[in-house]
Amino acid sequence: MRVLDGLREVAADYDGMVCDLWGVVHDGQSVFAGAAAALAALRDAGVPVVFLTNAPRRAAPIEAQLAALGIERSLYRAAMSSGEAAWQLLRDRHGPAADPWFARLGARALHLGLERDRSVCEGVGLERVADPARAEFVLNTGPDPERGRDSERRYDDLLAPCAARRLPMLCVNPDRSVVTGGREVLCAGALADRYRALGCDDVREIGKPDPAIYAPTLDRLGLGAGARVLALGDGPRTDLAGAAAAGLDCLWVLEGLSASLDPLALDGLAEAAGVRPLAALRGLHW
Repeated sequence: MRVLDGLREVAADYDGMVCDLWGVVHDGQSVFAGAAAALAALRDAGVPVVFLTNAPRRAAPIEAQLAALGIERSLYRAAMSSGEAAWQLLRDRHGPAADPWFARLGARALHLGLERDRSVCEGVGLERVADPARAEFVLNTGPDPERGRDSERRYDDLLAPCAARRLPMLCVNPDRSVVTGGREVLCAGALADRYRALGCDDVREIGKPDPAIYAPTLDRLGLGAGARVLALGDGPRTDLAGAAAAGLDCLWVLEGLSASLDPLALDGLAEAAGVRPLAALRGLHW
């Protein structure tokens, strides 16, 4: 697989870009070297960028996090997240255009995840409960500080009684893991897998690789039909598979989950994952 040193090698071929955040722009703690400069160069070249992330939070908190990390608002057109998509589906679950899976959800949700992720259930008529016996569904935004991010089995005391009652689970981050501060830790997708292993497969995952999340993302890019759009991501089974399902060219960014991969092994790994990226990119560099 061809490995590019920077986006300047392909930027002129595209009208806009859909860029992952965690593992491409930052690692949750700091921005990768060269990322802000690359975004500035894309902006100056007239190639707009929309961020698409599986973060289980709404777009506004994500944009605030980016600002705190030093990514200026002028460097991108908008941010779209699995949390934003899930919030919209929860908001509309009793309306005439409700998604059938969401329409059958109750009002009491057992929330797995951080307090900072609560934006996904605010203003949509939900009550967060701590007792599995009172829950009507499981809202999974990921691990929490009490049980940690090292083993999904630490959540069995909450997951097992819910699975026994066959409560639906809404998973707002399909990622199985992410690298933060150089350490790989669990995400909500791993808890969803554990829930299935405990006997309940009534799980709905919102975000990449589901192609449905790309329509609102491309709307935010604002380029119209026929635009040439390139996707960037470090996760072959989420970012790259999602881009392929949405009919977009993609670059495999060798940061985050893919930072330690041998470039000579990329073709075999891509084939195993069922994806065919245009090329790899050493990092988000210009």
